[in-house]
Amino acid sequence: MVRYVQAVPAPADPYTGDRLLRSWLDRQLGADGHAAAADRLTALATDVTGPLRAAHALAEAHPPTLVRYGPWGARIDRIETSVGWQAQREAAARHAVVALPYLARARSTWGAAARVVQHALLHLYGPESATFSCPVAMSDGAAALLSRPEVDPALRDAWLPRLTSTDPSRVVSSGQWMTESQGGSDLARSTTIGRPASDGSWRLTGEKWFCSAADAELAVALARPDAAGRGSRVLAPFLVPRYAADSPLALPSAEPDAPAPGVTVHRLKDKLGTRALPTAEIGLHDAYAWPLGDPTQPGLTRAMTLVVVTRVHNAAAAAGGMRRGLAYARAYADARQVAGGRLITSPLHRATLGTLAVDAAGAFVLAGHAFALLGRVEVGADPDAEAELRIVAPLAKLATARLAVSSASEYVESFGGAGYVEDTGVPRLLRDAQVLPIWEGTTNVLALDVLRAVVRDDAATPLLKRLDQAVDTARRLHPALADTLGAGTAELRNSLAEVAADPEAVGVIAGARGLALRMAYALSTALLVEQAAWGDEVAEVAAPLWARRWLRGGDIAADAHHELDSLC
Repeated sequence: MVRYVQAVPAPADPYTGDRLLRSWLDRQLGADGHAAAADRLTALATDVTGPLRAAHALAEAHPPTLVRYGPWGARIDRIETSVGWQAQREAAARHAVVALPYLARARSTWGAAARVVQHALLHLYGPESATFSCPVAMSDGAAALLSRPEVDPALRDAWLPRLTSTDPSRVVSSGQWMTESQGGSDLARSTTIGRPASDGSWRLTGEKWFCSAADAELAVALARPDAAGRGSRVLAPFLVPRYAADSPLALPSAEPDAPAPGVTVHRLKDKLGTRALPTAEIGLHDAYAWPLGDPTQPGLTRAMTLVVVTRVHNAAAAAGGMRRGLAYARAYADARQVAGGRLITSPLHRATLGTLAVDAAGAFVLAGHAFALLGRVEVGADPDAEAELRIVAPLAKLATARLAVSSASEYVESFGGAGYVEDTGVPRLLRDAQVLPIWEGTTNVLALDVLRAVVRDDAATPLLKRLDQAVDTARRLHPALADTLGAGTAELRNSLAEVAADPEAVGVIAGARGLALRMAYALSTALLVEQAAWGDEVAEVAAPLWARRWLRGGDIAADAHHELDSLC
């Protein structure tokens, strides 16, 4: 008897096969702008479907290890990573995944929309990067922080060109050392202390409990300047070099590869997912550091520059992972034979995949909008974009993260038993998705951040304006959709009025998560409407289905079954 082996075809090319991505770029960049980006995106997609897919598997199979001591007993705390992880690092540099929005030629070509092109790169690169997308996010955040005008120009000149280099032999990446075990997201309880040294540098002492990209050449750490007082606002960001380097602003050491004095790697974390990513508990004892801005001034606002960038990267990772998971599930369904024929012909399975495609479309436009706003803030200093980004960044992060987890669970299930077997690579989709609602603030933490933005910054105003405009646009396209979005917007206005009346009410705070999710779902509806009005056929199908599913709680299975081929 011949043993049956299921053939599993590779999914379509992630760039040419993604109609919503290509149409979004046409709209955001214009035909000429998209054409200018096409070669870059094609090259990355080719790498993703070839060597980077193999590097991804290799990095997952060989997670990082911690070497605490050298051969003669010296404490070295060296983190060793696989060839696959290094290949991802080099590819991120070559394809300018971090660097693009900082490159002069990119800004001259696309202006503020350089961030739109970067989002497209992340959409292709992230899902099979073995989560090197995490150090990419933190390196981008560190670069944004170094770009602030109050940062010492000598420090900026020493490190920013290396963070944004496209030369794999020169590029460095950044970690992020903020979380402490006693505080977690409650930064006010941070106990790491910074003290100035005679040469203008500082020394940090404390314990950092969750340090991502612990193998990076530098890190951004939060510390409380000595005698700065209590609370979180006085915390200041510092750059901590991990190894000696050529720059006088790096480390006073004659050995380029010598580990930083005062930095102890206690252990690597054994995590549910993101297994190729080195995450560590790190102790600091008079660790060498440089302040990013004036440490005598409250610094948490400066640190939020980094956090906003990493939050929108989190949304990109969620949306990109959802789209790639859908591509794999669709390819499998096209090939798998079940009772009655191929799995893709089953109305029930088509409805499931169609519903997932709707969710992926809503997540994509939400993440893409956040990047577009970020570019307008950075390049044009656009005050309207800055006001909207204040609320869109947490909304995009929290909503896409939750969608990514629920979608990943469906993708695993869609493969049946094979989806539960590690060597197929499918379980990783769920393991890695679960970090997304946790990193850079849980859903509840971000929901409270949204409440603060509404109360303190009047951040709901630009959101409601966009929703009202989308209702008017939808009336010309799809009257039922306009009614659904209009009703959702009216409900949001009523909820926001309750918030304004008593922001500290128990009901307001207890309902913050639900309010934030409704805001995000309404915003995604508006963005899909805008894209559909421009002429995007995928958005035209997805918008009413998304609105019915997420604003009305309706069942879209029958329509999702019929529209699957239009959606993906």
